Amino acid sequence: MTARTLVVLRHAKAANAFGLADRERPLSADGEHDARRVGEALAVRGLRPDLVLCSPSVRTRQTAELALPGADVLFEPAIYEAYPDELLTLIRRSDPQVHTLVLVGHNPGVHELVRQLTEDDGDAGFPPGAFAVIEVDGEWTELDVGRGIARWSPKKP
Repeated sequence: MTARTLVVLRHAKAANAFGLADRERPLSADGEHDARRVGEALAVRGLRPDLVLCSPSVRTRQTAELALPGADVLFEPAIYEAYPDELLTLIRRSDPQVHTLVLVGHNPGVHELVRQLTEDDGDAGFPPGAFAVIEVDGEWTELDVGRGIARWSPKKP
């Protein structure tokens, strides 16, 4: 059985940009800082993605670029406003050669996906810039439930 790692990342804090469509909202200065911290936190854990599935919104793109510079990023329009089952379908379509996958998306979808995959009913939320690391046994096509092995949030010191 092959062990795989899924990192579910919510975009970092977005700016309140009046007059811009929601998809066009960039990261705030704090969000840019937090996105870089995400990259540091992933590096400390030895997590280097084989592939990043990312919503095409400006804030998710910036989060991926700042947190995972040089990573192979696939911008997937279906991630924007996706429900957990839609996100799970995208993950299940991942190439079998991908062992570490990062999904960069939006709440409530990413938060609910983490809760579903880790069977965590007592979770305290998923603020901007938070990520969960989920260990998965088997192929992506079979993904149902994994083991949550780490959570990180820029709100915690």
